[in-house]
Amino acid sequence: MFIDHSTIRVKAGDGGSGCIAFRREKFVPKGGPSGGDGGAGGSIHLVASRRLNTLYHLQFQRDWKAGRGEHGMGSNCSGKAGEDVIIKLPIGTIVRDRASGEILADLSYDGEKILVAQGGRGGLGNQHFATATRQAPRFAQPGEAGQERELEIELKLIADVGLIGLPNAGKSTLISVISAAKPKIADYPFTTLVPNLGVVKADDDQTFVVADIPGMIEGAHEGHGLGDRFLRHVERCSILVHLVDLSTGETPAEDAEVIARELGLYSETLAQKPRMICGSKLDSAIEGNSEALRRYAERNDYPYIEVSAVAGTNVRELIRMLARVVRETSDAESAALTRVDE
Repeated sequence: MFIDHSTIRVKAGDGGSGCIAFRREKFVPKGGPSGGDGGAGGSIHLVASRRLNTLYHLQFQRDWKAGRGEHGMGSNCSGKAGEDVIIKLPIGTIVRDRASGEILADLSYDGEKILVAQGGRGGLGNQHFATATRQAPRFAQPGEAGQERELEIELKLIADVGLIGLPNAGKSTLISVISAAKPKIADYPFTTLVPNLGVVKADDDQTFVVADIPGMIEGAHEGHGLGDRFLRHVERCSILVHLVDLSTGETPAEDAEVIARELGLYSETLAQKPRMICGSKLDSAIEGNSEALRRYAERNDYPYIEVSAVAGTNVRELIRMLARVVRETSDAESAALTRVDE
C-alpha cells in the first residue's frame, strides 16, 4: 500500500534523577557525599533509507518513545542512559512540527540522520554540591523531561522527470516502455492509483528517475479526482512531461490547457516548472490533432515531441531530450553549490 502522509507522536526519554547518598566505609567516619548522577534520557532520530519508498510502516506505530535514564546510585555510580530510538523514513521525506509548522527535516540522501526529540539531561548527584562550608548536602538534581512533539510526515518522491496529463493519456504505457516499471495499464480512466517510479537509461549510460502520477482532471486543485493528492511528488522534478492524447476527438490544446490551469491553481512552483509537451498515441492520432497541439506548444514556448509508446516512435529521441535537461539541471545545481562553498 502506498502511503505518503502520516502523523506520529514522539517522546524522548526523561533523564534520571541524581542520587543522595553518603559513603559508609569502615574507618572512614566522615566519608562525605557519594550520590551518582542520573543517566540521560534517550533521544529520537530520523534516518533516511533508500530501502523504503512509502510511509506504510508508520501506520502500525503512531507513538514512539525513547528509553528513560536510570536514577543515580550510591558510591558515585551514575545511572545508565536511556536507549535512543531510530525511525527510518524514505529519501524525500519532509518532517514538520505539527504545532508550529516548522520544517525539522528534509531527508535528501541515504543515511542522513536528524535529531527530532532530545532526551532529558540526567540530574547531578549530591557529590557535586559539597563545598567547604556545606560538606554533607542532602539534595540532588531531578532529571529533566525529554522533548515531546507531534510530527507531520510527508513523502515527496525523488524523481528527475514527472509525467503528468489527463487520465488515459498514455503515461503508464510510456513509463513501462522506457523503464523497467510495471504499472497497471488498462483502457479506463484512473488506472493508475498511486505514483510509479522508473529508472531510465540514456545512450551514454546516464540514468534518471521518472515518476508517473495518477491522471488529473479539471477541478483537481479542489480535490476532484486523484492527481492533486500526488502532485507533491513532482515538485522536485527537473522537468514535467505533459502527455496529451492525440487519438481522442477532443481538441488537444484544450486538454493541455486544463492541466496547465490546474498546476497554476495548485502551486506557483509547479506552474513555473520547466515543461515539455508530448503528443502521445501517435500511431492512432486523429488528423489535425498533431498540428493543433504543436501550435499550442509553440505559443507557450514549450519543447514539443510526438511519440507512440506502443510502436516505439520517437521514444529514444524523447529519452535523449530528457537526459539532456536532467544533465544540464544537475550541472547548474553543482555549479551553484560550488559558488556557495567558495
